[in-house]
Amino acid sequence: MKTIALRGIIAASLAAASLAACTNLYLTGSPTTFFITSTNPGKAGDLGGLAGADAYCEKLASAAGIGGRGWRAYLSAQSIDGSRAVNARDRIGNGPWVNAKGVVIALNVAELHGNNNINKATALTESGAVVPARPDPENKHDIMTGSQPDGTAMPSGQDASCRNWTSSTTGGAMSGHHNRTGTNPDPIANVSWNSSHISPGCDMPSLVRVGGAGLFYCFATK
Repeated sequence: MKTIALRGIIAASLAAASLAACTNLYLTGSPTTFFITSTNPGKAGDLGGLAGADAYCEKLASAAGIGGRGWRAYLSAQSIDGSRAVNARDRIGNGPWVNAKGVVIALNVAELHGNNNINKATALTESGAVVPARPDPENKHDIMTGSQPDGTAMPSGQDASCRNWTSSTTGGAMSGHHNRTGTNPDPIANVSWNSSHISPGCDMPSLVRVGGAGLFYCFATK
């Protein structure tokens, strides 16, 4: 009985050590697999569709030395004129995801849409810079997603994805707050990283007016 108990203790110790090693790998040696775009491509809500947004993620990642990892924009597309909706959560792989400092954002899709580690200190750009938000002089906390809290596309009807990321004028963009705070009367929406409110337009002045800059999240799928 003592031998069996000892084997159990040793096995548990080895398992704990293995888990600690894996966690340490995520925290200290992993390449960047998540970032917020440092800039908008130049046409506000018109990102060239999902394909254009993905290409921009890859462009910024390559410039930062982290390209070639199947980068995808965390953006949903609504069902418009009979087209099939696309869910952001289905586009970004399985995780885990870490920022430019090696800090874990989420281990998988379920954790990303549950108890994740996205906040102002961790939701960094591709180069590891902090995205400004109150009380900074600039407020760029609105991160475009076009998504509901669970990462699925917004219902058809009201445009919440800048006509599936092809409009820089009319429409609106559902956005989240990377700093998990704001002035939204809805306290739950206020702290949402991916689904806080819809912008009043898809042009840059409209995005800026409510605390945005046409930025979006990028995730590596491999």
